[in-house]
Amino acid sequence: MDTILELRNITKSFGKTEVLKDISIQIGKGEFLTLLGPSGCGKTTILRIIAGLEEPDGGRVFLNGVDVTEAEPNKRDVNTVFQNYALFPHMNVEDNIAYGLRIRKTDKKEIAARVAQALELVQLSGYNKRYPHELSGGQKQRVAIARAIVNNPKVLLLDEPLGALDLQLRRQMQMELKRLQKRLGITFVYITHDQEEAINMSDRIAVMRDGVFEQIGTPAQVYDLPKTSYVAEFVGNANLIHGRTIEIKDGVASIEAAGGLVKATVRDKQPVPGMEVTLAVRSENIKLYTCSSQTGIKCRLKEISFAGGMQKIFLQLEDGTEVVSSSLGMNLAFEPNSELYMSFDANHGVLVDL
Repeated sequence: MDTILELRNITKSFGKTEVLKDISIQIGKGEFLTLLGPSGCGKTTILRIIAGLEEPDGGRVFLNGVDVTEAEPNKRDVNTVFQNYALFPHMNVEDNIAYGLRIRKTDKKEIAARVAQALELVQLSGYNKRYPHELSGGQKQRVAIARAIVNNPKVLLLDEPLGALDLQLRRQMQMELKRLQKRLGITFVYITHDQEEAINMSDRIAVMRDGVFEQIGTPAQVYDLPKTSYVAEFVGNANLIHGRTIEIKDGVASIEAAGGLVKATVRDKQPVPGMEVTLAVRSENIKLYTCSSQTGIKCRLKEISFAGGMQKIFLQLEDGTEVVSSSLGMNLAFEPNSELYMSFDANHGVLVDL
């Protein structure tokens, strides 16, 4: 990976509150990286430090190998798209997009050509004379993106840019943004608290919690192989089951949990027999049976609900742990209050917090 942006040992505090705690990351050229986490975890502070709108207390920022930690915002080849669009209401679309080019005293013919190209890229050709109050929310967002890309930045920072849109438009804009990013080849650093949005759009996801990166990886790595219970629950609402290892054989741990036995594939870190462990399992990977087998945990069916074409079955284990199993369709084979056995393949059990 050719690195275009690097944060190295960044720290930042506001008063006595430590917002960023010695974080480091390398971001590749043309990569779509998403900072995913709840409000207050430090996502926006990272973006502001990259943009030069905030100074870190410690650490360095490198852009294309050059230390820009102390460079002014206008000296960095970086642009930002905000959630509130920040369009000038007294300027039409064309003037809003051209504003940065005019500040740089770009030639008028070049401005016209680049504005036209930007409008075409965001599918707003013909809207150049309209004013912000004449545009829908999605159109305003496209204008904001066009204004950001018209300067051909090396890195585009996007701070929850789709947060104000309704669900259908948000999903449409997700696809358009990803298409645009691939076409332009610009590095995107994108902020969201929406895990579905992060999974759909990103090349990599950096999951944040309390000023640190809990895990950095591809959407598949973060979803299928969470490293911590926090990541497992935050990305995809995995079930967490606590137990004790009784045997590790051929790369598989046998775990005693809630009066039953389950298995999990051992990956990076090796547990030892007798160790208290937590394993994460996705709801779609849980299988239910009416009779016991060699592996499995006894449970009681508490409730069944449906969301679209998805069926969710809420279970309770003998130790009180609540577990959710999900599947497509409306299979009503089990009745509420039924006694069942739940199990899952060892590859779907992920040991976390080791």
